[in-house]
Amino acid sequence: MAPRNGLIASLDVGTTKVCCFIAKIQDDGSPRIVGIGHQLARGMRNGAVVDMEELETSIRAAVDAAEEMAGDRIRAVAINISGGHPGSANVKVEVAMNGHPVNEADIRRMLEHGRAHHESPERELIHAIPVDYTIDGNEGIKDPRGMFGDRLGVAIHVISAAIGPVRNLSTVVNRCHLDIEARVVSPYAAGLACLVEDEKELGVTCIDMGGGTTSIAVFLGGQLVHTDVIAVGGAHVTSDIARGLSTPVIHAERMKTLYGSAIPSPSDDREILKVPLVGEDEDGASNQVPRSMLIQIIQPRLEETFELVRSHLEQGGFDKLAGRRVVLTGGASQMQGARDLAGLVLDKQVRLGRPVGLHGLPEAVGGPAFSTCAGLIRYGLVHAPAPTRGKRSEAAGDGGWGRLGAWLKRNF
Repeated sequence: MAPRNGLIASLDVGTTKVCCFIAKIQDDGSPRIVGIGHQLARGMRNGAVVDMEELETSIRAAVDAAEEMAGDRIRAVAINISGGHPGSANVKVEVAMNGHPVNEADIRRMLEHGRAHHESPERELIHAIPVDYTIDGNEGIKDPRGMFGDRLGVAIHVISAAIGPVRNLSTVVNRCHLDIEARVVSPYAAGLACLVEDEKELGVTCIDMGGGTTSIAVFLGGQLVHTDVIAVGGAHVTSDIARGLSTPVIHAERMKTLYGSAIPSPSDDREILKVPLVGEDEDGASNQVPRSMLIQIIQPRLEETFELVRSHLEQGGFDKLAGRRVVLTGGASQMQGARDLAGLVLDKQVRLGRPVGLHGLPEAVGGPAFSTCAGLIRYGLVHAPAPTRGKRSEAAGDGGWGRLGAWLKRNF
């Protein structure tokens, strides 16, 4: 994430776009964005790699543009994971203390137990986040070091994804001559970019609406406690419009952006849209349709998306636990009426989230579509210990223990 020249780089590989941010760490420790590159993503579908060569070209173009703007080269990046059906589980581990105060070795032993408990030949560990410590059943302990008790416990939030999609993405990034110093599930990164501390403490659900996936992150007590990914996104809305109106995908995307809405209005029937037909040239045959027809295509798909989010939260037991606060982010969240529709379906208070607290972020890339990329920078800032910046760490490889070790170094 950060070579010796004090740079941190993030690479958001999405279904519809690839984005690279390069940030320079300032004297006060805060990041300033000095390089930005973004490119249409080719070779991705629903968060997973489907064409390695096309994706490699997209990544190289985005990284080259960011490097040119920054006037410097990068060697390593933090990347997002949205493919491979990332899933989370909360694991509880207890160890006997035998009368001695809690030390780093005890904590390492517990985290290793938690990781071993969740190891699977088909899944790859992405995160193992200690959420809450207990000593003799007393909860809410943030830092147990030096404390006495008979039994030390920890609740660990373990996030894993299918090995194949994760390694395919890692392979393409490595083929672009970049090391991976951190892998972060997309909703976690999006939450880091646009949530405020009080929201994370009191309970909030961050919904990142991307092109191919909609991902969920639940924060409570300042920690990430649940994640989930649904394979439906903004590209599905575009595809529905293209099919429903028999128009090319490029025109469907344009109509969605300019005239689309998730909520109908009384004037929709009076507003007539010109719809070019598939197979006709620019000046060829076109249909005239009322805007209400476009909205009748968009609304059911977005309703279905939010209903899936609600059912996934209910299945995980996090619907009530996360409180009444929802933050919508990601490119597809910018559609007119999406926020209101989310509020109706989820029965929660909804706000639109955009990256906060990053200096030098131009308005053009300061919107919800760039939350994940901005969040990767924030993750890199906090989670990359200064001595290892720029080197290829264990966390970049297949070993999850490198990430646990990095967490221990950070916290102890």
